[in-house]
Amino acid sequence: MITTSSLDVLQNREPFVKSSSKVLRLVEIHQVQGFVTANSITDIYYVLSRYLKDKQKSHKSIGILLQLVDIIDVTAKDVKKTFHSEVDDFEDALIFICAERAKIEYIITRNTKGFINSPVPAMTPEDFLAKFF
Repeated sequence: MITTSSLDVLQNREPFVKSSSKVLRLVEIHQVQGFVTANSITDIYYVLSRYLKDKQKSHKSIGILLQLVDIIDVTAKDVKKTFHSEVDDFEDALIFICAERAKIEYIITRNTKGFINSPVPAMTPEDFLAKFF
């Protein structure tokens, strides 16, 4: 699964942190394999560094996340394919295109509306936990 809800955990966003933490815990104990796309790491770092206002804490937080999840590279072909997607949000389209290429089963996100046309099913952390755990 690809998770886009790691910022909920890293920023302790209520009320979302509880279910997102449970999903990442499943990754940590190897019940599921977690991934993020390479471009998502830059987005997470940007948002987190503005939130924490501390470069060292931002680096440490990203380092912890990267101990849990693997990174899916974004290729030139992925970017070009995104331009031909029927999805308005470029970032969401890029995530599901990378997920499809990497044969990912689920995208875990609070923004399921952004993945309606995705060939990889998207579900909220709560729905994922309810369905599988």
